[in-house]
Amino acid sequence: MTEIAYTERVCEDSEEISRFLETQRVGILGLPADDYPYAVPVNYVYLDGSVYFHGMGSGRKVGMLEAEPKVCFTVYEEYGTVTAPMACHADTAYMSVMVFGTAHRVDDSGEAARALQALVDKLLPGYYRAPIADGLVERYRSSKDGNAVAVFRVTPDRLTAKANRADPEELFTSQA
Repeated sequence: MTEIAYTERVCEDSEEISRFLETQRVGILGLPADDYPYAVPVNYVYLDGSVYFHGMGSGRKVGMLEAEPKVCFTVYEEYGTVTAPMACHADTAYMSVMVFGTAHRVDDSGEAARALQALVDKLLPGYYRAPIADGLVERYRSSKDGNAVAVFRVTPDRLTAKANRADPEELFTSQA
């Protein structure tokens, strides 16, 4: 696999990477497709070193994952535009992480419930009083197509991270 060319931006701090993956809400799931690559944004949770996401138990994403489970999962945050004395030296402050791995459908209802609970806790902290039970995961059906929820786990075969850090005073603020 190709290494990151811009070595000055490589981030190897595993704690920073984990914190970043734990706090972001949306990642881009990249899948190989017949004619064009397919990249779809999904809510996710980073739990025990793996990325978990869910969806209806049918549809294009599920079909593609069943046909070819090797994926790239990208998470990024842009912090702003870094100013410079010369226009062509302006830059972007950001952090990004790419997880390369194989997506596995989670068949164990306990693991699926734990992942879904972590996702609910992340996206809706304190909103629901009752935790998600294993049985709910087994019984729940989508109102759209009647399929059970599908939970997927991607454990990294390889993970890369890049960051361009900037002090707040280096970032552009509108003059208006």
